[in-house]
Amino acid sequence: MEVGFLGLGIMGKAMSMNLLKNGFKVTVWNRTLSKCDEVVAHGASVGETPAEVVKKCNITIAILSDPAAALSVVFDKDGVLDQICSGKGYIDMSTVDPETSWKISEAIALKGGHFLEAPVSGSKQPAETGQLVILAAGDKALYEEAVPAFDVLGKKSFFLGPVGNGAKMKLVVNMIMGSVMNAFSEGLTLAERSGLNPHSLLDVLDLGGIANPMFRGKGPEMVKDNYSPAFPLKHQQKDMRLALALGDQNAVSMPVAAAANEAFKKARSMGLGDLDFSAVYETVKLLKHSS
Repeated sequence: MEVGFLGLGIMGKAMSMNLLKNGFKVTVWNRTLSKCDEVVAHGASVGETPAEVVKKCNITIAILSDPAAALSVVFDKDGVLDQICSGKGYIDMSTVDPETSWKISEAIALKGGHFLEAPVSGSKQPAETGQLVILAAGDKALYEEAVPAFDVLGKKSFFLGPVGNGAKMKLVVNMIMGSVMNAFSEGLTLAERSGLNPHSLLDVLDLGGIANPMFRGKGPEMVKDNYSPAFPLKHQQKDMRLALALGDQNAVSMPVAAAANEAFKKARSMGLGDLDFSAVYETVKLLKHSS
């Protein structure tokens, strides 16, 4: 199977490399074309534009930073819409709001193409090891056609029904993750400020009912002030914002998520947006130091 891949950020690069390693032919595109070099060195071809990739491949996957980028790649000159047609499928794995997915889906359908949204749960390491969770919705036939690729990229894929359900599920998951990370940061700071060893807290948490891979993986690095980005904080804050908007649309009160969003916004104002989302810890420590 030949697959197109648009967007070679932290996630896209790892995912396209996995496809190559598992025997897929891959044609890649990135807004900064030099970011394609490493993937090309492992056997990928390069498309000069998204339209060129779509023209060459029956299935094209995109994973982009935000709704604006997702829309731009589809609707701009030399974008996906220029070459999408009957028999071609477009899979957007970006984390966006449902409205963005609906807009893209409608435009693809008007050209005779097939559309699937398939945002992923997981960050850099799961992307590198093919352990993502894929949250697909839209064209069921395209989903079934893409399953061999999804089996390489993820440990589990879900088909969630009509377009919009994948986006909603991803926003709910990331809203919970961001809220928990903020509470975890407060707990680490409270432990340290009250005279406890934060490493002991990590050990206790790992043996209890709220043990989880995020605490286990992020905690030791946070204590060392290491925020090497697996999932950039600016993207986490974007997802919190989109989740809160979804809450508004459905009249769901979300005070915990709203407070966490303010912490992530504070972290962005401190210049931490390109660091890992666990750098929200720095906002809590700042309050400690200023008290």
